[in-house]
Amino acid sequence: MSAAPKIYALHENPEWFPPFAAAFAAEGVEYEEWLLTDGTLDLDATPPEGVFWSRISASSHTREHGLSKDYARAVLAWLEAHGRRTVNGRRVLELEVSKVDQLTALRAAGIDTPRTVAAVGGPERVLEAARRFSADAPGPFVTKHNQGGKGLGVRRFDALDDLEKHLASEDYEPPVDGVTLIQEYVVAADGGITRVEIVGHELVYAVRGDTERGGFQLCPADACAIDPATGRPVMPPGATISMAPDEAVGLFSLREGYADDPVVARYADFTRRHGIEVAGIENIRTADGRTLTYDVNTNTNYNSDVEAAAPRSGPREIARYLARVLRETYPA
Repeated sequence: MSAAPKIYALHENPEWFPPFAAAFAAEGVEYEEWLLTDGTLDLDATPPEGVFWSRISASSHTREHGLSKDYARAVLAWLEAHGRRTVNGRRVLELEVSKVDQLTALRAAGIDTPRTVAAVGGPERVLEAARRFSADAPGPFVTKHNQGGKGLGVRRFDALDDLEKHLASEDYEPPVDGVTLIQEYVVAADGGITRVEIVGHELVYAVRGDTERGGFQLCPADACAIDPATGRPVMPPGATISMAPDEAVGLFSLREGYADDPVVARYADFTRRHGIEVAGIENIRTADGRTLTYDVNTNTNYNSDVEAAAPRSGPREIARYLARVLRETYPA
């Protein structure tokens, strides 16, 4: 007799999974982890019955899991070919690992994004893209890795000469996929960004991330705040207010009263259009009155400070949603 259908969680980072394991336990939902770092895949085998939730991250290569994205592509293709129900499946994985994909999809949906030029290739192409960008939009700009997460490759430059010196230095980090973004540098009107957490196309809550203290490193997972090599708080690049190494200042807080903001409905529509069932979408309100959306996180993590203050728990909502999808997929 085959095993009863259950939830399968596909991921590559055990450090990020405990809040979700606790949520599954609290909701009484049976699940199994599939760790996609490396392994084998029998294409002649039939997948088990169940619902398969993908949490593969664009930053997996920074944890020496450089094969995870391609392994996940293969596994998701196999699952979907057999008609298995995936949550944040193959198409969503492609959005997760490409900011170009995200920005073009957001723009097609009529959602404002920062001015961006993509460079494909080495330092000479990055400098060429920056020259083109600066000709149209003089002023400070930032670089980003297309396949990023955790603020990878994000640096501010005030002049082309500064970028040229950086590209020739040992500090230059080439992007893993060879694509670098040149993007306008914008200042948050209130010193923070907003991350809108969505599960099942509905708002769970909105989070404020402190850009003055957090700079460009605004991963909400508690594990992101600690340097694994030193065990001390990470000193984020791009911060304008410095913190002492042991200063206990949370970078994330619940943003009250955001449910009625028009951007929430637009994000819900965007997730429906692209089959995104779990996401944290980030925007910045600029001093000149624009709302610019710049990141779609489909393997969203949750911050413990925010969870303690929020009326609903993000991981618990995911567990409940997956349980509902399982019941709908395999009705009694």
